[in-house]
Amino acid sequence: MQGTTVGRYLIHRLQEAGLGHLFGVPGDYVLDFMDRVVESGIQLVGTCNELNAGYAADAYARVNGIGGVCVTYGVGGLSAVNAASGAYAERVPVVFISGAPSSTQRLAHTHMHHLVTTYGMQWDIYRKVTVDSAQLTNPVTAPAEIDRVLVNGLFEKLPVYLEVPVDMVDAPCRAPTALVSKRERVSDPAALAECTQETATLLRSSDRPIILAGVEVHRFGLADALLALVEKTGIPFATTIDGKSVLPEQHPLFVGVYMGALSRDAVRRQVESADALLAFGAMTTDINTGGFTAHFPADNTIRANMEKVRIRSHHYDRVWLGDFISALSDAVKHHSCASSHPENPHAATGSYTAEADRPLRVARFYERIKRFVDRDLVLLAETGDAMFAASEIYIEQAENFISQAYYLSIGYCLPATLGVCLARPHQRVMLLEGDGAFQMTAQELSTLLRHRCTPIIFILNNDGYVIERLIHDGPYNDLQQWDYHKLPQAFGGHALSLEVRTEGELEDALNAAQANPHRLVFINLHLPRDEGSEAVDRLGKELRRLQTGD
Repeated sequence: MQGTTVGRYLIHRLQEAGLGHLFGVPGDYVLDFMDRVVESGIQLVGTCNELNAGYAADAYARVNGIGGVCVTYGVGGLSAVNAASGAYAERVPVVFISGAPSSTQRLAHTHMHHLVTTYGMQWDIYRKVTVDSAQLTNPVTAPAEIDRVLVNGLFEKLPVYLEVPVDMVDAPCRAPTALVSKRERVSDPAALAECTQETATLLRSSDRPIILAGVEVHRFGLADALLALVEKTGIPFATTIDGKSVLPEQHPLFVGVYMGALSRDAVRRQVESADALLAFGAMTTDINTGGFTAHFPADNTIRANMEKVRIRSHHYDRVWLGDFISALSDAVKHHSCASSHPENPHAATGSYTAEADRPLRVARFYERIKRFVDRDLVLLAETGDAMFAASEIYIEQAENFISQAYYLSIGYCLPATLGVCLARPHQRVMLLEGDGAFQMTAQELSTLLRHRCTPIIFILNNDGYVIERLIHDGPYNDLQQWDYHKLPQAFGGHALSLEVRTEGELEDALNAAQANPHRLVFINLHLPRDEGSEAVDRLGKELRRLQTGD
């Protein structure tokens, strides 16, 4: 690599890691680096603000394996911190790159614009929400720092931060050599063998075992290995909400999404009546457990996370989740529970016939959408009613569902749709977005139009924050009503915009969406202002019970 500089070195490593798009907002401290990105094979995607760039990169990383953000110092870097926090909370490998004042200005302690306190403040903040970070102030050490930071981020599936002063972008440095990760997950052989044997013994004595798959299975690329274990053993499986669609939901052994008291009754009964539960990569968050209402068999629950396994009071450290799944596949025999497991319980059942003039209600909308989603659609569901309702939408193809189900940053999903559309250009994306969330990040609709993305976007317009109304109502849950369906035209895009109030109009909109696969379809869906899905009704009741103690 002739004429290697710090900027070109970083870009080369990003390309090696599989980055094809870099999201960001220009600013004077980062313009030189952006020029080098434009010269490379990476497509620079300008977003309307830095927070949205972070959200887009987060979703891009979920389906691509790595995402990237490029912003200027201070006003840009600090605007993106919330996105970095969400990526850290949900284990998403996003590279946050910030331009910065020159090293000379730093040494002179010059009061440059965008500076808040000291030149180390932004770095200090990002160090709290990333797994590794570096200020690239020395071209001699910069290549090693870049390599270390990127390797650690990809290894841990966590965000990282790199700060590039203006005078370092074109500073000569050594050429890249073969990137070899010195980090490797190796299980303790004795601990792995012992916990595998203990688990196998529990399974042999159980009649109704069940597997619960969580988000770590997806993040660490273990879905195929876990599916092989499911199919070899014949044990039914459920998923957490943040692990939804990590395994194909058309599988005959799929139970549904389990969220404690927020689950459908059939799902809750089957999980909580199990006499052995194997939880792989599941985080015990309040959302995953339905406000900590989950009930697992106390004496026969195996919790396996990234590098540890817990069985009863036994704790096994240094047991890598992937090794544990593989070892169980070798140790456990077929254990069919088909007689007690309903086939495809999560699929839409019964008939649905639209009544043309009937005002659209929330439950009827989701019943129709269950029948509209197919194996080729990637479904994104925004924090709020959409996310909980989508837990009961049947996702036929594995890993075709995205929602920020732990950090729950409202407004995440519209910019996230941009990231998914660019990462998977040959798949149609569908977004379920509440009107409150849309108002937070609405401007990114213009970037979707600019890049000729073709998602189907439903604005679930119930005139405010319906999930908050159902938990605790007040005037703070109300919003200014927008003519949402007019926004694509206002943003100058070639989109199909529709307004839906009845079941007949919904049918027309769905038919139009299918007939226009190469256009963005934007649907302003009017729903009752005090009505949520069945799932969010269960959530509201459970949260009120937890808050009041009744």
